[in-house]
Amino acid sequence: MNKYTKTDRSLWGGWTEINKKSELYDLEGFKAGKNVLKSIELEELTDVSGKTMLHLQCHFGLDTLSWARMGAKVTGVDFSPKAISLAKSISRELNIESRFVCSELFDLPGVLNDKFDIVFTSYGVLTWINDLDIWAGLVARYLKTGGLFYIVEFHPFFSAIDDEGENIEYPYFHSPEPMKFKAEGNYAVPDAAFSHESYEWSHSIGEIVTALISAGLKIDYLHEFPYSPTKGAPYLVEDKPGRYILEKFPNLVPLVFSIRAMKE
Repeated sequence: MNKYTKTDRSLWGGWTEINKKSELYDLEGFKAGKNVLKSIELEELTDVSGKTMLHLQCHFGLDTLSWARMGAKVTGVDFSPKAISLAKSISRELNIESRFVCSELFDLPGVLNDKFDIVFTSYGVLTWINDLDIWAGLVARYLKTGGLFYIVEFHPFFSAIDDEGENIEYPYFHSPEPMKFKAEGNYAVPDAAFSHESYEWSHSIGEIVTALISAGLKIDYLHEFPYSPTKGAPYLVEDKPGRYILEKFPNLVPLVFSIRAMKE
């Protein structure tokens, strides 16, 4: 594990402690039966009952367990021991059948050999990956023939916008060297008393699609949305319930995208 991954894993360990108490994640609501999945994935990924699902970069598993409540046979993977420990605890407490694996993503073949009907990942995952060709190869490796890959993610154009939501500040295109940030608080609780370095990478839409095609997957669709179903930045405003927009440029720029691909 290189220094970048070690730093980011430590960051997500600290963020797990913040997120589990946050209104954004609403852990108590989930325990009371709330489905925390967002509108886009619920509308686009509908046939999960009875299917085996691998959830990559699952954090502490609320989305994973929501899919399980909908009938999927789930396996969640994350590199944070604190996140996976919490996911297992929630699963036991609520008696939701699931499996959680703690592994750095690129080390996963050493600990998991299954094939799945569905590989799923969502919201804020690609920025932590330095090599999308390896990532896409893992997606293909874990899909059964005829299996489905689905990602819903913040758009790389959105990720290039500055912290005030007014200008382009960060790169749209990939560079092998990561961007280094000093995280203060986090996205769920911006004023949390927490400070930590992070390393992140940008990836263009072209790079993402090409990596999946090069791994042998057939793209069914690429959808782009001028809104986000979650408040992915402090400057987004809610114009409808569960729909957040960039107020300065409403409906003019993409904030989220989704891709469905198949392994033939």
